[in-house]
Amino acid sequence: MPRTFSSAAPSSALASAARRNIDPIEWCVGLAVAFMALATWRLSIPSKFYFDEIHYVPAARKMLELVAVNREHPLFAKEVLAASIHFLGDRPFGWRFPMVLFGGLGLFAFGRTVWHASQRRWATIAAMILLATNFMWFVQSRIAMLDMVEASLCMVGLWQFAGALRETKRGAARRRLVFCGIALGLSLGAKWSSAPALAMPGLCFLILCLRDGGPILPRTRRRTGIASQTRGPAAGISLVEAFVWLGLVPLVVYWLTFLPAMFYAQHTLAPFDIVGQHKLMFRLQDSVKKHHPYQTYWYQWVVDWRGIWYLFKTIDGAPRGIVMLGNPFSMIAGLFALVWSLWAMIWRRRSDVACFVALYLGTLMMWALDGKPVQFYYHYLLPGAFLMALLAFALEALALRRDRWRWTGPGGVMLAVLMFVGFFPIISGLPMPYTQFYNVWIWLPSWR
Repeated sequence: MPRTFSSAAPSSALASAARRNIDPIEWCVGLAVAFMALATWRLSIPSKFYFDEIHYVPAARKMLELVAVNREHPLFAKEVLAASIHFLGDRPFGWRFPMVLFGGLGLFAFGRTVWHASQRRWATIAAMILLATNFMWFVQSRIAMLDMVEASLCMVGLWQFAGALRETKRGAARRRLVFCGIALGLSLGAKWSSAPALAMPGLCFLILCLRDGGPILPRTRRRTGIASQTRGPAAGISLVEAFVWLGLVPLVVYWLTFLPAMFYAQHTLAPFDIVGQHKLMFRLQDSVKKHHPYQTYWYQWVVDWRGIWYLFKTIDGAPRGIVMLGNPFSMIAGLFALVWSLWAMIWRRRSDVACFVALYLGTLMMWALDGKPVQFYYHYLLPGAFLMALLAFALEALALRRDRWRWTGPGGVMLAVLMFVGFFPIISGLPMPYTQFYNVWIWLPSWR
C-alpha cells in the first residue's frame, strides 16, 4: 500500500501523496509516443538486412506467395511483416516500422499494467522510462524480428487482465478479459517465449477466486442478487467464464494464426493437424545445435555479461554498430531491486511486487529449464522488462524516504536515461568516425 503520512506532515507532502494515486495516463501516452518517434528516426539505416532480418524478411516475402519457409516458428509475427511489406513496400522502412508500432504499444501496455497492478503513479512513470531506456526494448523495436510482436502483445494481455481486476462492472471486466485472451493468443502465435507470462492471468484468477470466494459457475442476476455481483477477482466473473476467456479463447486465436499455412501450395497444414505441426516445429528448433559465437546462457543474461552485435560493418557510407545489450546501470541495479522485492513481497505483503517477481522468474526460468541447444541474449527481452518494474518499485521506495537518501530514487531513473544517451550511437547505428571507435563503449572484454 502507498506510504501514509501523519497529520503533522506538511501540506506539500500530503499533496504529493495524493498525486501518486492519480492515473498517469497522460505520461503513459506521452512516453510511448516519444519512444516511437525516437525509434522511427533513421529507421531505414542500415539499408540492408542485418542480423536475423536475413531469415524473417525473406520468410515474410514467401508468405505473401503462400510458400512455406522458416517453419520452426509460429506465423503471426511473420504475417505482420508480410502485411507491412505489402502495404508499406519491400524496403527497410516497410520491414521495420511495424516493430516500432509494437514497441510503442508494448511500452504503453507495460505502463498500464504497472499502474493497474500497483496504483502507484511515480513507479508507473519510472517503470516506463526504465523500460524505454534499458537498450533491449529500443533495439528490438527497430529490427524486423519476431520478438517485439510477441513481447508487446504479451504486455497488452497483462494490461487488460490487470485492468479487469480493477473494474467494478461485470460488462467492463468481461470485455477486458476477452481482449486479454485475444492478445495472449496472438502473442503465443508470434513466438513461444512469452508462454510462462501468458499462463499467469489464468493462474492468478484461480488463486484470487479461491481466496475471495468468487463464483465458480456463471449465475444469473436474479438468482444471486446485487451483493454477489462484485464478489471474486473481476466484478463477479465466474471461474468457468474466466477459463473461457483466458484459456479457450487464446487457444482458438493461436490456432487461427496458422490459417495461411492451410493454403500453402506445398507443406500444406491440415486444419486439425496442429499436433503434428508442433512436433515438426519442436524438431526443427532442436535441430539447431551448431555453436554460435554469440550464444549465451540465462545466468549470463542476468549479469549483462555478453550481448550480441547485431551489426558491425561499414555500411551506408560509414562504420556502424548496433549492439543488443542491457543498460549497464538498469540491469545490475535491477538485481538489487530483485532482492529488495523478495523482502517487500514477504515482509510488506506487496502483492504488486509479487506479481512482477513471478513474471520475471517465470519467463527467465523457462530458458534455464528449456532444452533448446542454442540461446541468445534477446531471449531476456521479457524478463528484462519485468525487472524494470521491480527496479521502479525499489526506486520509488527510496524516493519516498524522508532522509538524505531520497534523492537516489529519481537519481537512479536519471542515471538510466544518461546511460541510454551515452550508448545511443552504438544501439542505433549512428556513424562512427573510425572502426575502432566502438571501443569507447566496450567496458568488458566479454562485450566484444
